[in-house]
Amino acid sequence: MNYKLVLSYDGGRYDGWQKQGNTPNTIQGRLEGILARLAGTPVEVHGAGRTDAGVHALGQTASFRLPGERPPEEVAAFLCRELPDDMAVVSLRTAGDRFHARLNAVGKTYLYAIRLGPVSDPFRRRYQLRVPEPLDLEAMERAAALLTGRHDYRSFCSNKKMKKSTIRTVDRIELCREGADLTIAYHGDGFLYHMVRILTGTLIEVGRGARRPEEMPRILAARDRAAAGSTAPPQGLALAEVEY
Repeated sequence: MNYKLVLSYDGGRYDGWQKQGNTPNTIQGRLEGILARLAGTPVEVHGAGRTDAGVHALGQTASFRLPGERPPEEVAAFLCRELPDDMAVVSLRTAGDRFHARLNAVGKTYLYAIRLGPVSDPFRRRYQLRVPEPLDLEAMERAAALLTGRHDYRSFCSNKKMKKSTIRTVDRIELCREGADLTIAYHGDGFLYHMVRILTGTLIEVGRGARRPEEMPRILAARDRAAAGSTAPPQGLALAEVEY
């Protein structure tokens, strides 16, 4: 039977979503190990997005198959008992036989959290990037508008050996400030390796006055990682939602 799982997790102590040969400490690896104990056989879990080391998720979607016809309530209860405290089941249901969490995704929303000013939030410090100096949010919004649309985002990809298309549609980049907290929301049909973090680092440089908003088309046209800004650290980033 095929299942659709929506999972939230604190990625702070994990080496990312994707299982790797050099570390057992990944979200996918932990899930597969737990489900294998339930099924009595190896289980392959497919995630909608391969979040990096230290990146969090509010609504990561995954799909997997189990032998037989176990009720989703039984599988969810087992996961809730066995998952570590920094992972949680948001929902779990059966899915159509052809459902695949990554291949069927049509849209994703990422959120990047920033704390503005000299004082950190002690309760959110592991989930925000603190920027002590003032940022020009109006300039950042102008730059975000120029980065929105259907473009070749190769300049915002850390994978220098990327052979597949780097053209993506990002239809929304929104800045929302509430007091000292700034959230940048990104919505698009897909994102490249480190793309959201590089977009965020570039926007922060605009906010600091190190770049002008009008530079964004030139950066896109360069198709060169060196043309864009720095890669923002992982702790401020969360995969919020996957759409199908």
